[in-house]
Amino acid sequence: MQLFDQEKPCRNGRGILYDALLVLLLAVFGTGLLAGCQFAAGTPAPTATSTPSATGGTPIPSLGPNNIETVREAVIAKIQPAVVQINVKTAQGGGLGSGVIIDPRGYIITNNHVVQGAQSVEVVLYGGQTFPGRIVGTDPPDDLAVVQISPPKADLTVAPLGDSSKLRVGQEVLAIGNPLGITQTVTNGIVSALNRMVGTIPDAVQTDAPINPGNSGGALVDLRGELIGIPTSTAIDPEFKTPANGVGFAVPSNRVKLIAPQLIQTGHVTNSGRAALGVRVVTVNPSLAAQNGLAVDAGVLIAAVTTGGPADRAGLKAGDVIVQMDGKTVSDVASLSDILLSKKPGDTVSVQVYRANQQRTVQVTLGELQIG
Repeated sequence: MQLFDQEKPCRNGRGILYDALLVLLLAVFGTGLLAGCQFAAGTPAPTATSTPSATGGTPIPSLGPNNIETVREAVIAKIQPAVVQINVKTAQGGGLGSGVIIDPRGYIITNNHVVQGAQSVEVVLYGGQTFPGRIVGTDPPDDLAVVQISPPKADLTVAPLGDSSKLRVGQEVLAIGNPLGITQTVTNGIVSALNRMVGTIPDAVQTDAPINPGNSGGALVDLRGELIGIPTSTAIDPEFKTPANGVGFAVPSNRVKLIAPQLIQTGHVTNSGRAALGVRVVTVNPSLAAQNGLAVDAGVLIAAVTTGGPADRAGLKAGDVIVQMDGKTVSDVASLSDILLSKKPGDTVSVQVYRANQQRTVQVTLGELQIG
């Protein structure tokens, strides 16, 4: 599986499949493809059915070999009331996704692609109550966003954030959301792999818990009843161009812990924790190399350098072609992005470039990506 589709909300609008691109600029070069389902024109998106409210305060029993079902039921009872349905209206029509309440003041974490382009947002709580939502802030590179509601009573169930760094491959997880608009659906599986690089999302959690369109922004929880990820994408079978069964990905909870408080406090990301080179680049191919008289026909051409940025301070210039970073081959923009995603601000990397026909190596101390 080489392509990744972000689980987008089910959308309607003139009977056409609406696919929005999550575009990453700002010198971490990469894109994520959005995919999902749509309702036919004129078909209303389903809304949450009325279910009894819950406090989420039920203690989770200790996991043992003979009480796995009891533990699952306790986790679901605790987390389900914190999972909401998010209905959006865009210029292309309507759609829906999921979200998780993470703060008693009405703050909800979801995916950026759930609310991207939204003209209005409506949040449906577990018990069926509906409230208008306000987009507080977004972080496209991490596919995260925060929405707020202001219910009359401060009795919202909040999902506790777990430590995704403690996850282990093979442990059981549950996904809770609104797949295909079927509200409050629970699926289960295991952690299939950790630290996946999915589009522009680093350290993604891979799971075989079924994740379908409409699950976007919902909850991936462990059997301690803690939120350990936000489902965002599924692998796409490159042959049939369809979602691959049992290969889903979630933004890790530790990334949510870093980003969500910043969005709540300031409306934008002030500390991305992402490394930046401070350049704009394009992929070099034989045609571009011939047109510009480049010494190599693969790599990335620096189109512009941010004044005073990391590359500028290291002496890199527009027209240089990056062919290697940190001992790894840079063949195109995607490979450069992958290397940067594995680094932290302040890391020093060796960058090998061609300037005209001369090869040179410079040491660059990476800066921090600024997210709008």
